[in-house]
Order: sequence, then structure tokens, then C-alpha cells
Amino acid sequence: MNRRHVLQTLGSCLTFGSLPVWAQEFPSRTVKVIIPFPPGGPTDVLGRIVAQKLSERLGQSFVVDNKPGASGMIGADMVAKSQADGYTLLVNASLHVINPSLYDKTRYDAIADFTPLSNLADVPLVLVVNAQTPAQTVKELIAWVKSSKTPVNFASSGNATAPHLAGEAFKVATGIENMQHVPYKGSAPALTDLLSGQVQMMFDSLPSSQPFIKSGALKAIAVTTQKRSSALPNVPTIAESGIPGFNFSTWYGMWAPKAMPQAIVQKLSNEIAQITRLPEVRDRFLALGAEPVGNTAEEFAAFTKSELNKWARVVKQSGARVD
Repeated sequence: MNRRHVLQTLGSCLTFGSLPVWAQEFPSRTVKVIIPFPPGGPTDVLGRIVAQKLSERLGQSFVVDNKPGASGMIGADMVAKSQADGYTLLVNASLHVINPSLYDKTRYDAIADFTPLSNLADVPLVLVVNAQTPAQTVKELIAWVKSSKTPVNFASSGNATAPHLAGEAFKVATGIENMQHVPYKGSAPALTDLLSGQVQMMFDSLPSSQPFIKSGALKAIAVTTQKRSSALPNVPTIAESGIPGFNFSTWYGMWAPKAMPQAIVQKLSNEIAQITRLPEVRDRFLALGAEPVGNTAEEFAAFTKSELNKWARVVKQSGARVD
């Protein structure tokens, strides 16, 4: 190694501000953002909003590449096996930490093979019933279901989805035995049968139920998150309705491959957090029924581990499997 090379190497280690010079210069080329679901879905929409803002703020293109399939695991596996240099990132839904409990085999470890960057947004689930259902509160709904002489059907957007598992957790928490799960291929057909009275209740993602709640066709009994939703401020949480600790939602985060340099982690995490606080981004998120989060990499790492454990307990209690 010659003298010039040594000086260049030492120079690359000098810091400017809080980050090394090489991290200050990141990114120096296009960054690929893998979204493991088809275009147009909530993961894609939220991911594209953040990718566009990262492009504007960091001066390089953050290009979205949709790699759908296998409940998001095809795209996630691609990122897990990518070089940890910050030029391949993943935007995924909370299904990322649910899948390990549903599948006997996965090609990667949802925690160990990724570097958490930030939680982008939290989307509440809402407990909705047909407008003709007599219950107005969680307490009244529990009493109504328990008093029914026939099973009460609860719909979901599919087996082993967050809405399904939230319903199973509700059964366990309340001691209800006569709630029967009816899975559908998506929220739309499930809502159709709920509106017609074919099923009696449903845990659904807020964005898809919100138009029917506003029109009065469905009644929102409670939301499943710890805090009330700003989109439905008058609707209580299930926790404050008498079931403490009940907290389920669909959330969307950004990861990188494992062992990414901490300086790049810090830079991306800080940028993402600032992006979620921009008024125009907050407005777009809230219009979709999504609550902006934008936490630190350390906070997101702790959150993903707790969510992995939480969903593992729910899956075990429900007996849900995919394999």
C-alpha cells in the first residue's frame, strides 16, 4: 500500500459533524427500495411516498422495485441476501414479523438478517358491525355475542392476516366461544357480506372500512390500537373499553440487510423520521388512515422484536397455520 493510498484511507475515516465523511457522501448512486407486494396496495403507496422524499432530500434516486409473492417473503429474502451498503432497502408490512410463526420454514430470519431503520406508519384495525346490530359498545357487543344461541360470524380479509388474528385474540381476551371465523380473499368481499348481514362483525383495516363508517352503513365499535385514531377521534380503543393491553394494528417499516454500517443506519433513520413529520407527508398518510411514526432505528428494533413475540403468542393461541 503506497503513501497516497494510506492517506486516502485515513481521510475516509475522518468525521464531519457526527458522521464519517463516506457516510456524509451516501448515497452516491441509485438506491433500490424493494416492496414485496404488488403496486397500488398500502405497502406500495406508503413506501413510494417515503422513497420519493428520500430522493428529493438526499439527491439520488430511490427507485421502487415491486417483488410480490409468498406473503412478502420473496422480496424480503432478496434484501436479506443483498450487500449491506445501504443501496438495497426493504419496505414491508407487519406481516414481516408474523410470517415466522405461520410458516414452518422461511429462507431468512426476520430479525437477525435485517437492520431496522424506522417504522413508517401505523394503520389501526377497527372493529365494525352491521348498522342493524344492537350493540353500540365493546361491552354490549360481548354481551350480545355471548347471549346468541347460534355462532356469531366474524369476517376477515384472509386466513392468518392481522384482522383474523386480532379477532382470535379478541375471543381469547373476552372468553367468547361462539365466534366463528369466516375468511375472505380481501377486505372488499368481506365488507360486502358484512353490509348485507351475511356476517355480523369484522376487524378491518381502517382505510377500507372508513367510507362505510362515514356513511352510517357500518358502526365502528372500537379501534385496536393503544391510542384513538385521529381519523375516528370519537371511537374508543378496545383497551379503554375494558380489555387492557389489547393492541393490534398493521404497520409498515423500512429495513436494510444485516450488519449495515451504523453511520448509514443513522443517516437513513434520521431522514425517514424527518420525512414522516413533513406536513405534506403527514397529510397524505392520514388521508390513507395511516398514523405517521418515524421512530429511531433502536426504537424500531425493540418494537419489531416485541411484535414478533406478540404475534407468535396470538398465532399459537389461534392455531393458525399456512404450511
